[in-house]
Amino acid sequence: MNVPNKITLSRILLIPVFIILMSVPFYWGSWDIGEAQLPLTHFVAGLLFIVAAATDWIDGHYARKYNLVTNLGKFLDPLADKLLVSAALIILVEMGVAPAWVVIIIISREFAVTGLRLVAAGEGIVLAAGSMGKLKTATQMIAIAVLLLHNFPFAYIGFPFGQWMLYISLFFTILSGVDYFMKNWHVMRDSK
Repeated sequence: MNVPNKITLSRILLIPVFIILMSVPFYWGSWDIGEAQLPLTHFVAGLLFIVAAATDWIDGHYARKYNLVTNLGKFLDPLADKLLVSAALIILVEMGVAPAWVVIIIISREFAVTGLRLVAAGEGIVLAAGSMGKLKTATQMIAIAVLLLHNFPFAYIGFPFGQWMLYISLFFTILSGVDYFMKNWHVMRDSK
């Protein structure tokens, strides 16, 4: 249990706190942001999501820099990412902010890529994330964070930045999924 794995585990432990803040009807007040209102609980939960998302970069950077990459880390890191993103997207559907069909496509892509990685792992092959996958993750994290914050600060000028980013992340989700399968199809083709 090295430092990067502890950071990853802390990201997993933040998920239930995030869900509670977004789901339980605490009323700590709200801020007017343009035409919208931002409940303080959503603000805190949004900041928590941003912190959790940032730990994804921190644990990976730390593990590579100090050669602390472990099998546990290879398992926990993508699991933590998928749990965090899935929880946030499902909450955004419940809030009526994200269309369910968009979230279904995003989560389905994650299941499909995870399945391919499991087949590869069974063959002794480790499939690393590519640059398209990293772009997909970055756009998803930005979209989710802005939507959780009720489009703050863009709500002041009436620009639906969060919605635009959600559709941009959907584009990169599909594109990176197709790219990932095309580059790694040999794993499925050659598996026993």
